[in-house]
Amino acid sequence: MTQIPFDPHALRRDFPADSRLSHWIAADGWRHRRFDWPHPNPRGRILVQGGRADIIEKFLEVIGHLHAHGWAVTAFDWRGQGGSGRLAKDPHVGHAERFDPWLADLSAFWNDWRSEGDGPTAILGHSMGGHLLLRSLMDGGVDPDAAVLVAPMLGIHSPVGPRLGAWLARLMTRIGDPARPAWRVRDDSQSAGHRERLLTHSHDRYADEAFWYDRDPSLRLGPPSWAWIAEAFGACTALRDDPRLVTVRTPILMLVADEDGLVDSQAAVRVAARLPRCELERFGAESAHEILREADAVRLRAYGLIDAFLARQTA
Repeated sequence: MTQIPFDPHALRRDFPADSRLSHWIAADGWRHRRFDWPHPNPRGRILVQGGRADIIEKFLEVIGHLHAHGWAVTAFDWRGQGGSGRLAKDPHVGHAERFDPWLADLSAFWNDWRSEGDGPTAILGHSMGGHLLLRSLMDGGVDPDAAVLVAPMLGIHSPVGPRLGAWLARLMTRIGDPARPAWRVRDDSQSAGHRERLLTHSHDRYADEAFWYDRDPSLRLGPPSWAWIAEAFGACTALRDDPRLVTVRTPILMLVADEDGLVDSQAAVRVAARLPRCELERFGAESAHEILREADAVRLRAYGLIDAFLARQTA
């Protein structure tokens, strides 16, 4: 296996020269932005999927790490975000009435992608991407040799608690436009600082996001709609209560940040205990939500865990 040296800092703000951006078209005609980075001598192929409002560019550093360790890497922007269009009239609102179209997209893309090559396959999903990946594993929509869930969205943090938060979100979808933003973004340092603390302790990596949005403002997505929030609460509850969790035979590595301020880490821990082939690794106060975009000590530990897991499961 040939390992190709790379500069991770350069990759954070530029696409690899031998990678390509293209489009994948879903069965209903929806156009998704797609990224591929082939490997000259791959140990396997891996699909890397981000979370709500994420873009391919945010994962270039981890993609570079995986590629340097022998993986051919693919990713695509979820329907309604990044370079894959929008689902609301307001292009800054992350809207979804149901998560089902994303599950259908993942399954269809996976089937097309699987047919494009041979060898071991793996998939990595962060946050909402981890939620959709786990549901697709239960549904049979994807069948990788190994799966990595990073800070998976298996429960939602709410300032008023999950039950009241879910009730309030459903109410707000009935008394106004369900596609309206659930909150307004304030352009001040206090608001930006709060968001940064929720995501990562690495100021430089947090700044990468703004770099890409300045380069292409069309990629930026703002707050979720009330419909998205209502669906997220309901989908997480349904997933946690799904009896099919114990039937998932795919080897899974789950990385959880115990002090995650966006998703419910304890809900993820409880789900991990029900998955028959799940390895759970927990991070403490040193990590916020974006484990793979954290300060080096956290990020490198996560990389090591992922590397060892994939090596065991795809040898």
